[in-house]
Amino acid sequence: MKIKFIQTLKTTVLMAGMGLVSSGVIAEEAHSAATQTQANASGDSSEQLAMKLQNPVANLISVPFQNNWDFGLGSNDAMQYKVNVQPVIPFSIGDDWNLITRTILPIIHAESPVAGGADVSGLSDIVQSFFFSPKAPVGGWIMGAGPVFLYPSASDDKLSAKKWGAGPTAVLLRQESGWTYGLLSNHIESFAGTSSRQDVSATFLQPILSYTTKTYTTFGLNSESTYDWQNSQWTVPVNATVSQLVKLGKQPVQFQIGGRYYPEKPNGGADWGVRFAVTLLFPK
Repeated sequence: MKIKFIQTLKTTVLMAGMGLVSSGVIAEEAHSAATQTQANASGDSSEQLAMKLQNPVANLISVPFQNNWDFGLGSNDAMQYKVNVQPVIPFSIGDDWNLITRTILPIIHAESPVAGGADVSGLSDIVQSFFFSPKAPVGGWIMGAGPVFLYPSASDDKLSAKKWGAGPTAVLLRQESGWTYGLLSNHIESFAGTSSRQDVSATFLQPILSYTTKTYTTFGLNSESTYDWQNSQWTVPVNATVSQLVKLGKQPVQFQIGGRYYPEKPNGGADWGVRFAVTLLFPK
């Protein structure tokens, strides 16, 4: 009886030990799986943010500060510095649609393009776009369209068209396997303002091509071209940029640097330029 009790006790202890080991293994595996899931979720989130930044109508609040320097203006070989503050704010409209507001507030410091002239600094005219965009891609394509407005908001007459303007704007693009490609466009016609100033009739075309890597680095190529119908003149800067998404603490931020060349420009227009941008992101 004593021997049988000892054998039973040994079996019980052994089984309990095996249970503890098994529980430890399961717990460790569960912890590892949870850690991996969290890492994957974090990676997916960052990757999605990097891709959304290439989408002008993404459901994402962002505030870019785009610093531009252009060189070679006029006979004085002058420089112009412009920072575009460009808040993008989405609003949900029902289950299927978003309204995306994109506002461009340009602040400019321009050296005189002619010798002996005066430099000028201040706020230029504001352009604001409203895109009605389906929440889900249509046939794989991301779409958005709506009105665009020009406000004569400049702090100095030399930085303003002195005209109120409006027109249509639209975007069509596709995102797959890290690639983003498409077109953003608008057309603005003036309808009111200072009668002594030339009317505004301008078409803006921005073909977009970019590739985002698994490390959230984006290589971009685009052209922010404008055709001035009043003067039958193209202005065509070709931009090449590199962007990197990082987190400063919990705040996601994208830094961008790039350069541009003007193959087509008005007489006295800039020859080349550089860009440095910082974009603050506020995911929902």
